[in-house]
Amino acid sequence: MKIEGEKVRLSKIDENNLSFVSELECNSMVWQYEESVEKDKEAARSKYREQMNSQYHYDFVITKESNDSESTDLESPIGIVQAWSYVEHRHSWELGFGMLADYQGKGYGYEAVQLLLQYMFETTNARKIVGMCNSKNVKSIKLMEKLNMTREGIFKEEFLWNGNYCDQYFYSILKKEWQSANKGG
Repeated sequence: MKIEGEKVRLSKIDENNLSFVSELECNSMVWQYEESVEKDKEAARSKYREQMNSQYHYDFVITKESNDSESTDLESPIGIVQAWSYVEHRHSWELGFGMLADYQGKGYGYEAVQLLLQYMFETTNARKIVGMCNSKNVKSIKLMEKLNMTREGIFKEEFLWNGNYCDQYFYSILKKEWQSANKGG
């Protein structure tokens, strides 16, 4: 499955891109605001292999679209975007995303998450999508706020990061809010 955007393409994670995904999952620079980062590439590969056919995980590789209109080739993958069941009976999903440093701040992550939200709200049972981030992760905060997600709360000293407990911000967007913001409702 592929989802086309103007700047990026989302492709379901499969055997062909597991090497990239396992490298990205073990890249401490990509996940610098997380409590822990996977170090074992085979463990990361195995985790995504198990999730590939799950109805509770939607995991996509983000690929930058080629600027050459005559070329059908795409550049190398630049990140991942995903949603997984957060509270199944409430039709609530959690959002996650990670991007190689060279591609951050250029709109690729924003478009990728926007495409994922559109997919989740239009083709699955998603009623609400939540996102959580370290209170120090300004880029993630800005991205979720730009997507019209609402900061619903702050989990005080939620996790240990760089030897200190830090706050975690909790964001969400409801399907009706997404539709209204995107003139679909």
